[in-house]
Amino acid sequence: MTTVDATAGGSASTQEAPAAVIGPLAGDPSILGLGSFIAGSVALGLALVGVVPAGVLGAPLAIILAATALGLLMATIWCAALGQSAVAAVFGIFGTFWLSYAVLVLGLDHNWFAITVTAVLATVRLFLLTWLIVIVMLTLCTLRLPSAFTAVFALVDLALLLLLLAFEETSPLGVPSSGLLKAGGYVVLLFAAIGVYLFFGAARTGTGGKPVPLGPPLMH
Repeated sequence: MTTVDATAGGSASTQEAPAAVIGPLAGDPSILGLGSFIAGSVALGLALVGVVPAGVLGAPLAIILAATALGLLMATIWCAALGQSAVAAVFGIFGTFWLSYAVLVLGLDHNWFAITVTAVLATVRLFLLTWLIVIVMLTLCTLRLPSAFTAVFALVDLALLLLLLAFEETSPLGVPSSGLLKAGGYVVLLFAAIGVYLFFGAARTGTGGKPVPLGPPLMH
């Protein structure tokens, strides 16, 4: 709606009322966010279970940095523009998780942070413990959402815990437990699979179909 106020001299000032959200700001940003999340999860899970040689931490970084972190942060901005603050927070936190993982690996490989060799394991443990605490916090916040979302978060918690235990149970040469790393990788692939289900649900709804069942919330 436009309001015109005529002045004594015959000039006019025009004020535009806020327009409804249309065009590129409409739609469901979770389709982009979930797709980006799945890509990084699959890449990391496959790396952990041994698709690439052990110790090659940078193998999934191209996907994690350029697709997952970037895609999740784009979805965050989209959600914020739609006023979906809770979803924006989830996508934003996961986006910064993947971004921080890439920075950690690149920083350790190139000695960006002047971390000594003897402090590398402690640095990785610090990273994993910090994010485990944050994701557990998010998991508790999802208890009033459909249980499929809580399942994804709970599996992310489990994967982080297994990876943390893997770096706690190192060999005398400082090599983390390969068994726990692989177990963590399989859990990553499992929550990626649930992410695929959520993605198809969002995509189905976005293309005019019926929503898929996501399970009842664990808390009302």
